[in-house]
Amino acid sequence: MKKKVLVTVLSTAMVASVLAGCGSSTAADTAATSASPAATSEAAAPAATEAAAAEASSEAAPAAEEGTTLNIQVWNEEFKSRVTDHYPGYEKVDDTHGKIGDVNVTWTITPSDDNAYQNNLDSVLPGNADAAADDKVDLYCIEADYAMKYVNAETPVAMSMSELGITDDDLADQYQYTRDIVTDANGDQRGTSWQACSAGMIYNREAAKAVLGTDDPAEVQDAMSDWSKFNDVAAKAKAAGYTMCSVNDTYRVYSNNVSAPWVQDGKVVVDANVKAWVDDSKKLADAGEENTYELWSDDWGKGKYADGKTFCYFGPAWVFNFSLSADDSESIAANGGWGYCAGPQSFYWGGTWICAAEGSDNPTLDKEIMLTMSTDQSVLKEIAQKDSDCVNSKTVLKELSADDSGNLAILGGQNPYEQLAAGAEKVDMSNVSDYDQGCTEEFQNAMKGYFDGSYATYDDALAAFNTAIVEKYPELTTD
Repeated sequence: MKKKVLVTVLSTAMVASVLAGCGSSTAADTAATSASPAATSEAAAPAATEAAAAEASSEAAPAAEEGTTLNIQVWNEEFKSRVTDHYPGYEKVDDTHGKIGDVNVTWTITPSDDNAYQNNLDSVLPGNADAAADDKVDLYCIEADYAMKYVNAETPVAMSMSELGITDDDLADQYQYTRDIVTDANGDQRGTSWQACSAGMIYNREAAKAVLGTDDPAEVQDAMSDWSKFNDVAAKAKAAGYTMCSVNDTYRVYSNNVSAPWVQDGKVVVDANVKAWVDDSKKLADAGEENTYELWSDDWGKGKYADGKTFCYFGPAWVFNFSLSADDSESIAANGGWGYCAGPQSFYWGGTWICAAEGSDNPTLDKEIMLTMSTDQSVLKEIAQKDSDCVNSKTVLKELSADDSGNLAILGGQNPYEQLAAGAEKVDMSNVSDYDQGCTEEFQNAMKGYFDGSYATYDDALAAFNTAIVEKYPELTTD
């Protein structure tokens, strides 16, 4: 890898020499023009000689070498699995170590629970430039819920694309929202993603047949195209022995269609659409038409299996791969038993962005990984087909949606990519804030008490939320 870095530096130097010979204007050219003709001619020969000598002795005096260890910070296995499975030349050493060329790769995984991952980043990123060489963070991942915090940090903690040598042309095939969410107030993009996370309703085909008489995606969508229809189906589903989903499954559908951010002028404000989620969910939970299981819990997961009685889950394509247990032969997914449609409202959920840390001593390798994983169309198509992911390439999604190459076994052979691509064009990130993850977690925790009956009223649950959020973010105020 050091040799690769050296070649890159030398190639850049050679291009610069050619451009200079072709008459490009630089500060040095300007200075030479303002000097006397005699001074210019006298300087020209020594300069040429020095340039030739420098080129000849480049191996003896190479540019600064990059690090021998690439440190990557993540909160789960997602990005790690994408790199280990799809990055050309990656060699696995063990679960947390690998090699790319002669560079050692170290993965540090800190779960997101209770803000632990962000707390970890906050402890290591600010002093990264001064860290020991093998301890420097090189790449780290962030989510939409808190991307702005790192993108807009007062002292930058993520390198801009221009610093890395990544151009707008390199990223032109990506969905605009995936670029906007990691673009700072000055217009500098500071991360990139391989994912486009438009989302929809993932429904149990057998349940749909039992409740609606059909599992055809178009007909299911027609029956569930708004919340009024969804609630009507919920009553029918209960009569057929099913519950629709968990109340928290629908939270993101509502919260991604709000009119303003969680935090406005330092004050936490519950949007009317989030309150609508509370009201609708309470009615459904009280009627036994939705359950109140925690997302990702064992009880929540029972609906993924053949004997499960959950009508649907809500989410983007990463739910197909990471949350439906497709590798378990007893799961509905393993038997192609899910279908996909847009559901009551268009929404998105999450996504993972790759950032190069300020102070990284592997900027060339950072750039190569970021470009390969988020712009190489052959790699992206492989990710979509192998991992059932929705990738961040308009070209690849168009190709996948045009023929059987986009059919997913987990969906019984259905091709979801036309819908996912259309959803990605609609994503609006204008109402995100630095506090979304914390506000979402604490609000869901408090409202679960309301849905379960631990709090007698919404106001009681809201008071618990207000207390918790101010403890988490002392700089904020509440109603």
